[in-house]
Amino acid sequence: MNEILVFNSGSSSLKFALYAAAKTPEGNSESALKALALHYRGHFSGLGTRGAAVTLKLVAESGEEYALDELHAADNHEDAITLLMAWLANREGGGTLGGIGHRVVHGGQRYREAVVLSADDVDELETLSSLAPLHQPHCLAPIKLLMARYPEVPQVASFDTAFHADQPWVAKQFALPRELTAKGLIRYGFHGLSYDYINRTLPDVLPSDAASERVIVAHLGNGASLCAIHNGKSVASTMGFTALEGLAMGTRSGSLDPGLVLHLIEQEGMSAQEVSTLLYKQSGLLGVSGISSDMRELLTSDAPEAQEAIDLYCYRIAREIGSLAAALGGLDQLVFTAGIGEHAARVREKVAAQCEWLGVQLDSDANVRDKTWIASLDSRVGVWVIPTDEERVIASDCLTLLDAD
Repeated sequence: MNEILVFNSGSSSLKFALYAAAKTPEGNSESALKALALHYRGHFSGLGTRGAAVTLKLVAESGEEYALDELHAADNHEDAITLLMAWLANREGGGTLGGIGHRVVHGGQRYREAVVLSADDVDELETLSSLAPLHQPHCLAPIKLLMARYPEVPQVASFDTAFHADQPWVAKQFALPRELTAKGLIRYGFHGLSYDYINRTLPDVLPSDAASERVIVAHLGNGASLCAIHNGKSVASTMGFTALEGLAMGTRSGSLDPGLVLHLIEQEGMSAQEVSTLLYKQSGLLGVSGISSDMRELLTSDAPEAQEAIDLYCYRIAREIGSLAAALGGLDQLVFTAGIGEHAARVREKVAAQCEWLGVQLDSDANVRDKTWIASLDSRVGVWVIPTDEERVIASDCLTLLDAD
């Protein structure tokens, strides 16, 4: 195998990355993660809306950036993939494409680890679309397109739910009748690729004498969740049956009283679809502020509604950190990652201030500068800012599976 291409598809975006892959004799995920050299990373945005913009960077010592006007012609996901595949095939010095990896949000109860996909797998994964309506259809569309156009190239799916598959049963259950639980109405957890990356790389970051038995990772982006990791294994997470539960997010409400949903249907006369639109697309930071779902915009706003949205966002994070610390029996390390987690110092400061009872204390200067280690010397808990890399995890899954084959 020479190269691995990775796609991470959203409703109006398409992230991609191309890696050169060395064979991993050990055939394990840790060696695969380190056996990948990133050639290109890019991101289409605005697909299917008002046109697409793409940035493609050559990841090398020079950090050279390509404008690639021919890729700006993309209007939708299919155009973007078609133009990208043509450019990759025609570039000088290109290698052989050995596999294409995809992020798939929901794997249900069956898909507990990455797999080389068959047509039957895709059909089964489509049945889970109702559990992740904002994500699953967009994850599967590129798979179907590329399976049809490149039947000789293996397509690999890596699942956001897989990292949580071995959580204790008590952490997965809802207090529902057993026959509903048996139908798969359980907690699955999401953002698993991000947590997997942090879990695999954290040992390389921590000092050799640092305690790391009990770790909480805060994946804070437009979608947001927390994961409790005990000795390298997920034991609890804030997202459950769908990616709607847990923290307040960009446009998603996060956890709320199920009776509120009944009230909206029975008393406010809303349909199920209207409630779905409200909770998935009109709530969260956008709903509370009435201004934007973008934390960057809210942090620069003087509007009291913006501050209220930020306060609620941080309060929910701190409160859930307390819940996960209880599941862990304490806390050794707290890691912030994803867009907000990596770049919003004010959010980290507000969350940390509400977690002082756990022993969390920040170094203000390190926090403002987005340093990797942001805890004060007096902090009993290590506090970190570590950029996540979901695409590298997907590529490593491809490498491990295809090397095994």
